[in-house]
Amino acid sequence: MAYSHKNQKGVTYYLHGRKRILKSGKTSTLYFFAKEVKEDALDSVPAGYMVSETKNGLPVLKKA
Repeated sequence: MAYSHKNQKGVTYYLHGRKRILKSGKTSTLYFFAKEVKEDALDSVPAGYMVSETKNGLPVLKKA
């Protein structure tokens, strides 16, 4: 079950994470919210992060 967040406007967003390889060879994870559940959906918020909203109501991850 994907992690979902309902914003102040009542719209539900689902948390996703994609791994990518940087030019240096290290791996980095890109976290984002989407309105639909895709194959790379996450079950929970990663450790050390918290969900916040912009003034427009879009959810974002912030370091705790």
